[in-house]
Amino acid sequence: MATRHPFTDTDTSDEAVRATCDDATACKRFAISKGYWKDPYIQYFVRSVGERKAPEINRGYYGRVKGVNHLLDAFIRKTGRDCQVINLGAGLDTTFWRLKDEDLLPKKYFEVDFPTVVARKIHYINRTKPHLSKPIIETHSTDCLLLDAHSLDSDRYCIIGADLRDTSALDEKLKKVHLNPELPTLLLSECVLVYMTPAQSGNLVHWAAGTFHTAMFVNYEQVNMSDRFGQVMIENLQRRQCTLAGVEVCRSLDSQKDRFLRSGWDHADALDMVTVYSMLPQEDVARIERLEFLDEKELLQQLLQHYSICWATKDKLSLGLAQLAF
Repeated sequence: MATRHPFTDTDTSDEAVRATCDDATACKRFAISKGYWKDPYIQYFVRSVGERKAPEINRGYYGRVKGVNHLLDAFIRKTGRDCQVINLGAGLDTTFWRLKDEDLLPKKYFEVDFPTVVARKIHYINRTKPHLSKPIIETHSTDCLLLDAHSLDSDRYCIIGADLRDTSALDEKLKKVHLNPELPTLLLSECVLVYMTPAQSGNLVHWAAGTFHTAMFVNYEQVNMSDRFGQVMIENLQRRQCTLAGVEVCRSLDSQKDRFLRSGWDHADALDMVTVYSMLPQEDVARIERLEFLDEKELLQQLLQHYSICWATKDKLSLGLAQLAF
């Protein structure tokens, strides 16, 4: 279930990594079409439902979306929406629109991704007026948006193209679009850090810890990758020219937590997706499990065992961020 990416236009694996972004959006589109969760906006980024996805894939994406949203929403509620969110490697994500609909919009929602992905997303936003652009305009104080080929900036929503490995340039670009280091900040990455070397992802995580005194970092990606199932996953991606440069950090839940604790974060937790799935609201889990017959139950368990959510916090304002969990 790999997806988003921090690579620049010149990287030799660009094409393959970009394809993982499209694959993930297509998988979500199919799961939504089957009723796993509601998202009225994804259809504007992927118009066709596409080919059938296996039930275990659909359930895996359900767990991922619900698990990440649980922590994101809890953070926004804890801060009383007086916060900002930075979605690193956002791809064609629709979270901004969901948060607006649910009256959970933070003071500002930032997205960062590969410049060509950003250009595509801006094109879709412009193309599908008023479905995508109207919510942005409704939360903006003037009739004019700052817009060019690789960025869009409004009062409450911003998307920029940047290389996540270059934290100095990233920091500079975010400050130009009014990032506020004094606000409680949630940083989100989903299958992003794994495409960076441990040194590069460590640098990004360290930059975040040094920039924000009250923050939460939520990271969804692979774990337990040293076994045979993990090796098969790696080999399958390598055949598509996708190298998991950061797979060393994905050895275990402890290695996931250590990356944050070594980089200036005060507290870190991590759960594999088997555990997260078991802690989601079970009435809704029972509902989605009735949607499709699951023949490969062992395969679902294997998939869930090889993904995790890790979250780390710093809490100078004593908001109780370390208590946010499942």
